[in-house]
Amino acid sequence: MLFDRKFRQPENAPELLEKIRSLSVLTGPVRLMEICGTHTMAIARSGIKSVLPDSVRLLSGPGCPVCVTPANVIDMILELSRQPGIMITSYGDLLRVPGSRQGDSLLARRAQGGKVESVYSPMDAIRIAREHPELEVVFLGVGFETTAPGTAACVQEAARLELKNFSVLCLLKKTEPALRALIEAPDFRVNGFLCPGHVAAVIGSDAFSFLTDDYHLPGVVSGFEPADLLYSILELMQMLAQDRPAVKNEYTRIVRPRGNPAAIALMDQIFRPVSSDWRGLGRIDASGYALKDPYAPWDAALKFALHPGPDKESPGCRCAQVIRGTASPAECPLFRKTCSPENPVGPCMVSGEGACAAAWQFGAYILKETGGNKK
Repeated sequence: MLFDRKFRQPENAPELLEKIRSLSVLTGPVRLMEICGTHTMAIARSGIKSVLPDSVRLLSGPGCPVCVTPANVIDMILELSRQPGIMITSYGDLLRVPGSRQGDSLLARRAQGGKVESVYSPMDAIRIAREHPELEVVFLGVGFETTAPGTAACVQEAARLELKNFSVLCLLKKTEPALRALIEAPDFRVNGFLCPGHVAAVIGSDAFSFLTDDYHLPGVVSGFEPADLLYSILELMQMLAQDRPAVKNEYTRIVRPRGNPAAIALMDQIFRPVSSDWRGLGRIDASGYALKDPYAPWDAALKFALHPGPDKESPGCRCAQVIRGTASPAECPLFRKTCSPENPVGPCMVSGEGACAAAWQFGAYILKETGGNKK
């Protein structure tokens, strides 16, 4: 009950909003970016954008792992699914993401007879491989540091079992290199960050200290309830008003400064950093994970000699700009026209963590982005 009262139904929300409004007079126009898809959906669901001062804008960054997976990688996976005797497994969102052609997704391939299964855990894919020794089962390991430990544990288990008909296509991404690339881009116009609570639960709040140390930017590791977000926005506004940037941890009930040592150790055992392609950000050094040499027999990229072709986006889709925070969903010419959750063009409309899906589901979400009048 204390949790519900304090974070989900904060009695002091009017006081927090008044403090934010007072600080906005001192800071002037402010652009804050969340870099977590769960934050994006939580902000939209709670209507926070509609009650903030007009000068305080919240932007969505590259926080949705499905959204930042490039179209050419999806195309490569779709081609893999054509091969006989191969079953593709992954989380539900990724199965619905179209490649460079609208409507062409793993779910569409399954409807055409392809072997594609949705799983809740990488260990489900291990179970399927053991139950179907006649198939080559490929798990698409997508996500940030949040899901990386689970994928690492799955690879470790496959090695222990000497499971020869199982492999992982590692699509995992690292948060810090992407944020550095975003900040160093010529079109970067953000004053502070709402840092991802789920990622920080694994790697720790200290992992975001580079924001202040290298870029003089404030960051707050935030939880996901309305009070979490309001507290975090207030902390960012206070740091901006005083010009005293720091990285603070609002989500102390879950996140520790150094994260989860066991999870970090497991990732270090299984993975090595590699360059990786990001939708909207291009190729970034040391921003992805690959399996270390001892686990090469379970690396699907090596096992099937997979190489993505040239990247190409669907004409008119602005997911790349939405991911960078330089365009809102409503500014995409396809939004609410040819692109919808039932017939998505880009991944930001597909994923349950995507900015376009949030804008579609919660109409008020787009008011502050388009300059619309509050009602």
